[in-house]
Amino acid sequence: MRYLMGVDGGGSKTYTVITDEYGNKIGEGLSGIGNHQVVGIEIALKNIKESIDKALNSARLEYIDISFTQFGLAGADREKDFAILRPALNTLPLESWELVCDTFEGLRIGSENNIGVVLVCGSGTNAAGRNKEGKVVQTGGFGYLYGDAAGGSHMAKETFRLAIRSWELREIPSVLTDKVPSFFGFQTMEQLVNDFLDRDIYEIPGELTIVLHEAADEGDLLAIQLLKKTGDELGLAANSVIKRLGDFESETIPVVLVGSVLQKARNQHLLQTMKTTIEREHHQISFIIPDIEPVYGSILLAMDHLGIVTSDEIYEKFRAYRRV
Repeated sequence: MRYLMGVDGGGSKTYTVITDEYGNKIGEGLSGIGNHQVVGIEIALKNIKESIDKALNSARLEYIDISFTQFGLAGADREKDFAILRPALNTLPLESWELVCDTFEGLRIGSENNIGVVLVCGSGTNAAGRNKEGKVVQTGGFGYLYGDAAGGSHMAKETFRLAIRSWELREIPSVLTDKVPSFFGFQTMEQLVNDFLDRDIYEIPGELTIVLHEAADEGDLLAIQLLKKTGDELGLAANSVIKRLGDFESETIPVVLVGSVLQKARNQHLLQTMKTTIEREHHQISFIIPDIEPVYGSILLAMDHLGIVTSDEIYEKFRAYRRV
């Protein structure tokens, strides 16, 4: 029996899963942040190892029992990152392993042949893709200064900003002027603004996007405009990946949508605008919103590496396993 291990390390947790070659989950482990860009390589590696050790312990296996380990780590973006991560991961007693950015876990859970585009819109955003020649590219993922204009953190700031602008009559009327102060425990925008300025608060929690979606669901035009703008930005990122990869002519391109904003909220204004922006470039696309935990993207990549056929039965098993 061959055993495979997938390690999904991100900005909030590291989740490791061990399966056998038939997709049966036999162990799992959860630990802290696995993104070295957030906490530094020493802490990230400590959390990764802790997650792996917990998974091995629950599976009653040793390192030597694992046939292949696939790491999918946030922050594995550039050669500089790989030069930091590979030597660190090499200190773990694993005989065979590989490393990809966690973005490509998302592509694999949505695309059975691992070809297409993946759009990530959770707390942050980026876009990536892989063509049939095996070429990969990434667009974005480095913040507003480097071109990004989507993601939950960005949308939360824009929601707060639009509420202020509407309150000051610099934008059209919006229920955001009621919902935003209420979210923070205030009765009016004036109370909110004065309190935040008095305390020098200039950072807004990403959870404010919940208010944005509530307002849009109620038909608020200002909220809808922001969601459409976000959809357009994500569409432009997808177009960037498609153009840079090439080799998609006359094919229907799978566009895999991952991250909480896309997988959970599924706002139709955002999704439709995104679709329109991509199709404006004459691309035939198919949106795919996966219902599988990202860590199983690493397991699937490990199966690919070992030449294991990923049957429908395996996908059904992965869908059934609980999310963490």
